[in-house]
Amino acid sequence: MASALRAAILGHLRVPVVANGSKLLTPLWTTSVRSMSSHDDHLEKTQVIDRILDIVKSFPKVDPSKVTPDVHFQKDLGLDSLDNVEIIMAIEEEFKLEIPDKEADKIDSCALAIEYVYNHPMAS
Repeated sequence: MASALRAAILGHLRVPVVANGSKLLTPLWTTSVRSMSSHDDHLEKTQVIDRILDIVKSFPKVDPSKVTPDVHFQKDLGLDSLDNVEIIMAIEEEFKLEIPDKEADKIDSCALAIEYVYNHPMAS
């Protein structure tokens, strides 16, 4: 049964090969395949920093001159927990991701938001 299945599958596979002088045949795809890693188009950290700082600076209750990559939302900017939730929602929208509530509760500064988004494989 297994050998029949194997023969059927191999009968449908077509792998182009190139003669390589007296060496063994080399499949064409070994030299032309591009890696399909999820990190191919991963955001650079500077992009993440700039976009998160722009989100925080555009928040109505925030003085843009106080916003830095290390600023704490409540201690430095005087925001409350509801404001924190609104900033997290804006970050989710900007980077097209969903941050679980458990993780969102931990993000209380630009630095933590930057690290979370930068390390998230689906951020775009």
